Amino acid sequence: MRLLWALWVLLPGALPSPPPPGLRYSVPEELPRGSPVGDVALDLGLDPDPRRLRERNLRVVASGGSGGEGGGGGVPFEAELSSGKLVVSGRLDRESLCGASRPPCLLSLQLVAEDPLELFSVAVEVQDLNDNAPAFPAPTARLELPESLRPGARFPLESAHDPDVGPNAVQGYRLSSPEGTGTGTGTEEPPFALDVQTRAADGSKSLELVLERELDRERQSRLRLVLTAFDGGDPPRSAALEVLVEVLDANDNGPLFNRSVYRASLPEDAPLDTLVATPHASDPDQGLNGEVTYSLGSHTPAKVRQLFALDPDSGQLRLKGPLDFEETRAYEISVQAKDRGPNPAAAHCKVLVEVVDVNDNRPEIAVTSVYSPVPEDAAPGTVVALLSVTDRDSGDNGLVDCFIPPGLPFALSSSLKNYYTLQTKGPLDRELSSEYNITVTARDAGSPPLREEKRILVKVSDVNDNPPRFPQPSYDVYVEENNRPGTLIFNISASDPDLDRNSHLSYSLLENHKPLGDIVGRYFSINRENGTIYVLVPLDHEDIMEFRLVVHVRDGGLPPLATNTTVNVFVTDQNDNPPRVLYPASKNSSFLSEVISPTVSPGYMVTKIVAWDADAGYNAWLSYVVLQATDPGLFMVGLHSGEISTARPLQDEDAPKQTLIILIKDNGEPALSTTVTLTVTVAEPSRETLTDLTAVSATPQNKKHLTFYLILAVILISVAFFVTVVGVGIYKFYKWRQSKEIFKASRSSLYRTPGPFNHIDTVRSGLTPPNFYQQVLTTDSRQSDLLYKMPFTPSPVGSRQSTITRCDPAIYNQIISTNSRLLVPSEVTYACCSVPVKSGKLSSEHHSV
Repeated sequence: MRLLWALWVLLPGALPSPPPPGLRYSVPEELPRGSPVGDVALDLGLDPDPRRLRERNLRVVASGGSGGEGGGGGVPFEAELSSGKLVVSGRLDRESLCGASRPPCLLSLQLVAEDPLELFSVAVEVQDLNDNAPAFPAPTARLELPESLRPGARFPLESAHDPDVGPNAVQGYRLSSPEGTGTGTGTEEPPFALDVQTRAADGSKSLELVLERELDRERQSRLRLVLTAFDGGDPPRSAALEVLVEVLDANDNGPLFNRSVYRASLPEDAPLDTLVATPHASDPDQGLNGEVTYSLGSHTPAKVRQLFALDPDSGQLRLKGPLDFEETRAYEISVQAKDRGPNPAAAHCKVLVEVVDVNDNRPEIAVTSVYSPVPEDAAPGTVVALLSVTDRDSGDNGLVDCFIPPGLPFALSSSLKNYYTLQTKGPLDRELSSEYNITVTARDAGSPPLREEKRILVKVSDVNDNPPRFPQPSYDVYVEENNRPGTLIFNISASDPDLDRNSHLSYSLLENHKPLGDIVGRYFSINRENGTIYVLVPLDHEDIMEFRLVVHVRDGGLPPLATNTTVNVFVTDQNDNPPRVLYPASKNSSFLSEVISPTVSPGYMVTKIVAWDADAGYNAWLSYVVLQATDPGLFMVGLHSGEISTARPLQDEDAPKQTLIILIKDNGEPALSTTVTLTVTVAEPSRETLTDLTAVSATPQNKKHLTFYLILAVILISVAFFVTVVGVGIYKFYKWRQSKEIFKASRSSLYRTPGPFNHIDTVRSGLTPPNFYQQVLTTDSRQSDLLYKMPFTPSPVGSRQSTITRCDPAIYNQIISTNSRLLVPSEVTYACCSVPVKSGKLSSEHHSV
């Protein structure tokens, strides 16, 4: 045996193994734990490196016997990760694994290897050893036989049982008579012979004692026989049954069954009290000796007595307990018949009951492994779970089909019988569905079919596949100038449907790489965590009226995703600049001296005060009021024009020198103001003065053509500017159509046209940087300015320079001439050139009219 065992162990490694999944090994039973079965790593073509085997976690996940009763139990094998061999891990008892089923005893093992996930099928044949001896149900059998029995009478005996199979099972019986047995005279050979018959259906043997000659109680009233059963092992094993025969006198005819074997078929769901069979025995005797009573054989198992009941008078065999095809598929019931006479003889027959399978067992679903969560970018075909399905029924009732509801991004596939893998079949999106509660349904092929459901929860893990998003493509923010440093002006918020780190947003302001440099970072900052925008320094509407911030937000994924949006910051005006006097201009104070003739008529314009305000809108609307005068009723000033004229004729009693203090104030809240002092002297003009006036009066006539050319130049420049604006608009519209981005933003009508309204009378100052606006003004500051917005070009921080327009000196001299009157019509507007000034103040040598 040891030599055979050594050859068996060496044989799987020496012979080339068939390709998976048809691996098959043979192993004798009762091997000690740790005994090798086969090198599955080598036979399956796996990497034999022990470290790699541990990483792949090769293991046995399920097993099943070759069928029959007594199968089942735990998995008696395990995969040894250090060597890749399949070894015995428990008691290897063929009888407990396969029961009384015919050889071969095959155990189907399922092996799982991870990284990558693979499923293998291995069959192990457990060979039988002669480790069990035959055994009789009881050590002694008693027979009471009347002496009137005739030769040829048969008496059934219980056969011996050996759990081994094949040659190791019971091979034969031997009947013997011990010396010195019996009472009476002599020690003759027993009058019985043993008849052994083999059933063709299952190969089992039935035993009957056959009476060869008549019994004589007076010669031998008691017989002792020994029935020996032996198997075919090496060495053989045996068991002995002592048969005690009592020879009875009198009633010499016993009952006789019309058939020795009765057969019946019952469905396993047959109701109780169902008639199984009606064995019938007859006795030719009369009276009590001919009345037959029926009973179950004395060796009938208790389980059979619980399931079946025999009527003693009619012999009807009825069902009294539930049947189970999966537990026992057939029953052999021994029925005994006796008459009621003295020393009754007994007759025996067998009732073979076949249990027919009914679809009464639902399929069973076992989830072996679930790999959850699954990344939402998992490729189609990714294995999510391993399933095994079993049904205890047989035939079509045990055929099972598995499926899941349609419309899910998952599919079931099967590479081995009754084993399924749940795989992805389409893209996953955690933002649409973060988990799937998949119902796996198993349905058999019975009629009606039975089904079972199993729910598998599969969660989807997040992947950074969504960039941050802003509710709007751009934002408009209005901030008053002269703000406090560190003031919060806006909170911008983006959203990201991803989770955890992938949705953690970080805000920043993008650098501006324009030629003028980056001024956004000097004026503004943003909180990286919550998107709150702060202004770092006080803003000045007169310096920069608009900022364009590009907010960049990115998430914390790997790699990160980002989005930009635009925040337009408009600086609104405050009344923080008082009016400034352009004429009269003086280094010390606003002081003007004029001389008029005493013969002037009422309404004579003495002079005109020219002022401007650096603010915009209502804050730059100026009004002129006589604050103080030597004679309040002599002069009047235009409320919005600043023209000072006589209100009545001069009289002799009027003072020759009149002093006027003119208050110039804007329309802001609160209003800011400045004053101009005018001294008017009443005197006759000298001849030299008249000569000068004549010369000055001639100047406009000589300059008439010059004025025409200036007006023509203004018209041409305006037309060119209009054409430029239309061209830029068409270009912007073309770019917008290409990017297909629709700009939608609601803007406040109150501050929709940011820009300073630097109102002056007759002429317009150029203190506002020309890159913002061109302005066309009228002499009356109550009439609104027509503003043309130029392309946005922020000036550098700290720049103290601006521009101011300067008129032609000849025209300027004409306007400011002390004795000129109505030389410049109020409806004429002059276009002036630009000269630089520092600190926003006019130089003493340059004026703007």
